[in-house]
Amino acid sequence: MEKIFSNLHIDQGATLYTITGGGITAVVSDLGATLVRLMVPDASGKEDDVVLGYDTAKGYLEGTSYLGATVGRNANRIAGAAFTLGGKTYTMAANEGANNLHSGPDCYHTRLWTLAEQTRSSVKLALDSPNGDQGMPGNARIFVTYALDGNGGLHIVYDGKCDQATIFNMTNHSYFNLAGHQHPEKAIAQVLSLPGRHFCPDDAESIPTGETRSVEGTPMDFRSPKPICQDIDADYEPLHLQGGYDHNWEVFCNPCATLTDPESGRSMAVYTDCPGIQFYSGNFLNEDGKDGVHYGKHAGIALETQFYPDCIHKPDWAQPVVEAEKPYHSETVYRFSWK
Repeated sequence: MEKIFSNLHIDQGATLYTITGGGITAVVSDLGATLVRLMVPDASGKEDDVVLGYDTAKGYLEGTSYLGATVGRNANRIAGAAFTLGGKTYTMAANEGANNLHSGPDCYHTRLWTLAEQTRSSVKLALDSPNGDQGMPGNARIFVTYALDGNGGLHIVYDGKCDQATIFNMTNHSYFNLAGHQHPEKAIAQVLSLPGRHFCPDDAESIPTGETRSVEGTPMDFRSPKPICQDIDADYEPLHLQGGYDHNWEVFCNPCATLTDPESGRSMAVYTDCPGIQFYSGNFLNEDGKDGVHYGKHAGIALETQFYPDCIHKPDWAQPVVEAEKPYHSETVYRFSWK
């Protein structure tokens, strides 16, 4: 581990933990349980960092794009910044218009987590989230584990327990560019496969309407792999409303997504136990990132595994509610290969 980050709002510095395994090196910070770097070889054996990020703690504290962030207790959006659970209404901060986004503004990725365990190939971080934190009920103890296996897999595991019924819907908000983060212009030329048969159209505030619409005959159909840029500017209302792709697809099989960069030979398959995956094409990226690289529009691709956005208001969808003292557990694997 190395202490090179300086933290703006806590006394001690944040720490970077380096883990290795299966040909991959990952760097994780206890500031936000954040994935800072992910070094993956290409077909010739040359390593590149394939996730977007910042060089300093200040970047992670002040950035607006959740680069590499652990998001919780609830990822994505809750309409009206309020929900009812057990007959009681809980109010959150309205940090995106009238709605709540990623449980902000006091997000988990701006907090200093505690090291729980570290091995050569894994690091486990812990956070205590008290009753009323982010407007959520109950005192929660939360763990995030990053682990590299021997087969090119990065496992991100979420565990938690709360003394009241609460929402647990956590994700990682890394933006991937398999050409290397230093080539932002190449991100949307990469080829994406999403087996999902339906997606969730959103309204103008990015809240799902409640419809699950077939991808058949639409620009949202990635069942056959295609470059992300192929249809991103199509004349289709869901794309107009969000400025590109920023939608939830169903997960009914694994891998639930595969991203490929034909030029480098790198490929990344996504496996999860979550019911949905949010594909975001970086429509509003505008960040000065690592190594002097500027991340503009479409400079990275986020594939966030999670419950459907605003599902707490849509009882027909799978629900993120975990009862008091019951364990919460979820795991997503990003499995890399290089040819």
